[in-house]
Amino acid sequence: MEEKREKKWFAIYTKPRWEKKVNAKLIEKGIESWCPVQKKESQWSDRRKIIDDPLFKSYVFVHIANEDERLKVLRTDGVIQFIHYLKKPAVIRDEEIELIRSYLLEKNVNITVENLRQFSENNKVVIRKGVFMDAEGTVIKGGNKKVYVRLESLEQLMIVEFPAEHLSHKTVN
Repeated sequence: MEEKREKKWFAIYTKPRWEKKVNAKLIEKGIESWCPVQKKESQWSDRRKIIDDPLFKSYVFVHIANEDERLKVLRTDGVIQFIHYLKKPAVIRDEEIELIRSYLLEKNVNITVENLRQFSENNKVVIRKGVFMDAEGTVIKGGNKKVYVRLESLEQLMIVEFPAEHLSHKTVN
């Protein structure tokens, strides 16, 4: 008899612009799946429309417990792979999923955009958008479009590449 394992959240990488399609296909297969979206105004040449825009480009979260479910996910059209950390599928903590859910429920969220060149090595920063929203970190490498930030949490060191517009300088109180 197979041991019943606790379900865990994982992130999967999808084909570009397939997030909502993959999410729907996984749900059809009976897999608990979540594609966080936010309302966004989109401008066409003849009209404006409010759309559900995926919060994480090319990412969908799945809540699974065993190898059978993992294989079902991988065999879904549009899924490229599981996101890995230290050569294993990266487990996303329940608290992080809940943080994202709470963030999406907020009304009038204000995201500050700063000049891309303002982030240099050893700057203390706060992430203002995405799964690591409100986490603090230290810039280890700056760039024109992407910034590498060291995040220390749960006694583990993560080095994450962020679009610079997701960061703001940490203010000293």
